[in-house]
Amino acid sequence: MDEVIDALEQALADTGSVAVTPRGGFALENERTGVLEWMPAIRPGRTATVKTVAYNPENPQRHRLPTIMACTAVHDSRTGALTALLDATFTTALRTGAASAVATRRLARVGSAVVGLVGCGAQAVSQLHALSRVLAVRRVLAYDTDPAVLSSFPARTAFSGLPVEPCDLPTLEAAADVICTATSAPVGAPPVLRGDPDRLRPGAHINAVGSDLPGKTELPLALLRAAVVCPDYLPQAAVEGECQQLSGEEIGPSLAELVAGEAGEQLRDRLTVFDSTGFALEDQVVTEVVLAHARRLGAGSPLPLFTGTSDPRNPYWLSEPDAELPAPDPAPPAALAPVR
Repeated sequence: MDEVIDALEQALADTGSVAVTPRGGFALENERTGVLEWMPAIRPGRTATVKTVAYNPENPQRHRLPTIMACTAVHDSRTGALTALLDATFTTALRTGAASAVATRRLARVGSAVVGLVGCGAQAVSQLHALSRVLAVRRVLAYDTDPAVLSSFPARTAFSGLPVEPCDLPTLEAAADVICTATSAPVGAPPVLRGDPDRLRPGAHINAVGSDLPGKTELPLALLRAAVVCPDYLPQAAVEGECQQLSGEEIGPSLAELVAGEAGEQLRDRLTVFDSTGFALEDQVVTEVVLAHARRLGAGSPLPLFTGTSDPRNPYWLSEPDAELPAPDPAPPAALAPVR
């Protein structure tokens, strides 16, 4: 987690090194609004990553699958050749937590020590983990509408060594210095926090993680207008995040602007919101970190999807009577070692 946080800060300080676009996708045909999306990013001269991610809030209850599942394909940006495939369900949670840590490090009031989690599913685990790396957390307050999810949360975060206190929402809002909202509220549902910003601690910081679809938001408009709202990636957040509720002049600096400048220092004592929709730069960063560890550990298996060719200009070369498959490369280049 520490490596991803640091690498993400470096990438945000030099956003010109990675090109990204807003994600696109399809709606899934299921009980609730779900999506299958793709998120591309490219670091010229090195690698391109394309993450395919599915979101289905009914998965845990109906199919015993994670709400968010993903796979990342890594390509050589010089040739386009596929070099690695990763299960990105873990890396998605990791980078989402890391992004909140970067924002919190820039925006939270000095001395913030009480973390409140609204929604205690999978994303809340990495949110708490990441915040514990940038804050001296003394107290963790947790709230979820599902009693079973709430009761299991302490066991899922026991690795952090932080005691978790289940509580009601008014208690959490009044006591937390940093709040993370990570819910799967339906499109068009009411806000998960109440609308009165005076109920929050002075200078509270909120990481709003759950909004990722048009019409799906977690925070009330009155709270957003009382706060400085900082998006991760405005072209996407304006369509899918909390920023979809705001006009352009009501939106504050982006996460990259916070990292590159000193705007955050002037905002620490104000109510702030990090509008986290999760964008492809984060996936590029976490993929590079995880692949580096995979190569160091010798993890992963060769996955020869491309058969090779004896004639790069003949797509039907295998139909020739004397065609022979090239011998597989016994040792792919270390920088491009396939990992799955």
